Amino acid sequence: MTSQRCRATSQVRPEVMDFSPYSAGLSIQEIKERYGLDTVVKLASNENPLGTSPLVQQVIRSHADHVFRYAQSGNPRLAKKIADLFGLPAECIVTGNGSDEVIDLLIRAKARPGIDNIVAFDPCFSMYTVLARLCGVELRQTPLNNDFSFNWDALVSLTDENTAIVFVTTPDNPSGYTPPVEEIMALAKRLPEQCLLVVDEAYMDFTGNKDAYSMLPRLADFPNVCVLRTFSKSMGLAGLRLGFGAMQPELADYLKRIRPPFSVNILAEHAGMAALDDTVFYNETLRVTAEGRDYLNRELAALGCTVFPSKANFIMFEAPIDGTELHEQLLRRGIILRPLNKGYGLPRHMRVTVGNAHENKVFINAFKEILHDR
Repeated sequence: MTSQRCRATSQVRPEVMDFSPYSAGLSIQEIKERYGLDTVVKLASNENPLGTSPLVQQVIRSHADHVFRYAQSGNPRLAKKIADLFGLPAECIVTGNGSDEVIDLLIRAKARPGIDNIVAFDPCFSMYTVLARLCGVELRQTPLNNDFSFNWDALVSLTDENTAIVFVTTPDNPSGYTPPVEEIMALAKRLPEQCLLVVDEAYMDFTGNKDAYSMLPRLADFPNVCVLRTFSKSMGLAGLRLGFGAMQPELADYLKRIRPPFSVNILAEHAGMAALDDTVFYNETLRVTAEGRDYLNRELAALGCTVFPSKANFIMFEAPIDGTELHEQLLRRGIILRPLNKGYGLPRHMRVTVGNAHENKVFINAFKEILHDR
């Protein structure tokens, strides 16, 4: 009996056996305990600089006694609210437990294991890699240009008659690079007929001119395009896991058939609707982020960093000292950034989330202190 149980739990798919668990980075509590700190500033995960909308908090409290209930399958009220906001039919919207779930559903619905392939840039959002591998689908990648812009010709050259999906992230992570929407439109027209272009716009709200960069208003003109959005960033709901995909109704119907029925929980559903209503919080988030981004750009450049242009709520910079050393020195001072040495192969590069005014100043002052003490 023991032997049978051991075999049942140890013999799993090779794709799973070779997996390394996703590393979400260090938490505030971990850093407090490791270095004996009372306060920690986290600028590593691109979370909202203002926290959570007061209206959202109120709605969560008012629905707390309903958590013993399942949410309505498919979240039709939330889907309709999203659709109305963007002028789309509700049938085009697929909600998910974060946009990660929608990515997973798209791969499962579109790509045949062992036959089809998926194409993306390198580096790319880690979930494209993880989910393609888990689903047994080949992932083809081409490097970004040296300035982290997109080489469209190289991307298209990787596609063939078995390419199921091409993923493009804009603004891109970790660089913040954002191509004009005309380039995305041109790409959509160049792809093989059976290929779906998935445009991941998780950070689109921070661009300041969505009409110039987003494919979402153009969805009706491009039946081979799906646009992903998340509530984790500008809406401040990272902890509740909520996202959506906008796509042609036929594809949306297939995804709804295979999606788990209650993957978006009842509090996330109500919070999402409240977040869409709280335009004051949303607009203030964009204002604070834009001002903070300008401040960090100036200060980092003054400290001798190479700062890469970003239209997201984060900035990538190349430090004048080793990134590992900078990361460790900042952690000792209670500041968490995202080093880019692992996974990206960029030993001097860091990514900093735009925080509120106080958090940004704390980071810059600590950076000055580190450089001064060297």
